[in-house]
Amino acid sequence: MTEKLKIKISIADRVYPLTVETSQEEGLRTASKKIDATIRKFEESYAVRDKQDVLAMCALQFASQIEQKQIDKSTDLDDAFERLKKLDDKIESFLK
Repeated sequence: MTEKLKIKISIADRVYPLTVETSQEEGLRTASKKIDATIRKFEESYAVRDKQDVLAMCALQFASQIEQKQIDKSTDLDDAFERLKKLDDKIESFLK
């Protein structure tokens, strides 16, 4: 059985107690720091007073980054498949 840890993560000046797998701790702490850094950036760049608005902007930014990576990955796979198909066609033509 995997060992569980009880940790506290701080996001936007609120503390969240969590019980997590040992392997998840570092990722959660890093994510928490990135969220807080993004919050500070938005608060400094825009006249936003409401934490909920800033958190929504953070969520949108992180979600759009994930979506863009999936789009880029799909495009890369399509390109690779097309190159492999062309290579297969060339090999096939040499074998005839």
